[in-house]
Amino acid sequence: MGAVTLRVADLDGMIRYYRDGVTLELLSHDGPVAVLGRGTTPIVILQHAPELKHASPRDAGLFHTAILFDTREALATAIASVATRYPGTFTGSADHLVSEAFYFTDPEGNGVELYFDRDRSTWSWVHGTVEMATIYLDPNGYLRDHLGEAGTAAVASGAKLGDAVVGHVHLSVGDVASAREFYVERLGFETTAEMGDQALFVSAGGYHHHMAMNTWNSRGAGRRGLALGLGKVEIVVPTADDLGELGERMAHYGVGARDDGRTLAFDDPWANLVEVRTAE
Repeated sequence: MGAVTLRVADLDGMIRYYRDGVTLELLSHDGPVAVLGRGTTPIVILQHAPELKHASPRDAGLFHTAILFDTREALATAIASVATRYPGTFTGSADHLVSEAFYFTDPEGNGVELYFDRDRSTWSWVHGTVEMATIYLDPNGYLRDHLGEAGTAAVASGAKLGDAVVGHVHLSVGDVASAREFYVERLGFETTAEMGDQALFVSAGGYHHHMAMNTWNSRGAGRRGLALGLGKVEIVVPTADDLGELGERMAHYGVGARDDGRTLAFDDPWANLVEVRTAE
């Protein structure tokens, strides 16, 4: 997964949240657009759009951007940083068997997950379905166990620890059947887990999920209007051949795609913009 673009009303405030709280680095800030990430990898792109209004919480859109950390200490450092600087934004935590996850809501209502993957050798697969669960995970206990001296010092100084990428993107959609048709049958992801007509988890290459779609808040939602919140989901494929094959696939299914020679862009059934580019 590539960067997630968010349309925001308070650009400076949102930069502070993702930089000082979530511990991303400000990679660039050019007028109304700020890019935050780690190293040279963009994770969140903020677009200033103060003229827009917030969508209804029942609308389709972003459920959360999930940021994957490379070590438990790096994750614990980010958790402690948000807890210290933005204590009111924590919403929950869970052991999902495949991962350890902590959930937040940024100052403009966008969901954020900070997580660490357990080793793939511990994941349990049965007939192509990965076993996941939602088991309580004590955040204070996690910090006691994993926030070492380096993490404690990083929180105090505002330093960044470890590496991070977008691990997955979770969307709110109107219905799971349409999500399956678009993201699996047309776009080409593989289903890795399902929760009846409530949620769908999909991936490529045997990951537990690169994307998820649920109807928990948005059942029956139609196409989105222009609003604050999700601006774009970016997917990265390995080669230009992969991009070309995807373009042919989407054309076969009658999905209107914008092709500028480097990227393919199209809307899902709820007008969530998806852009696909190559890693080359």
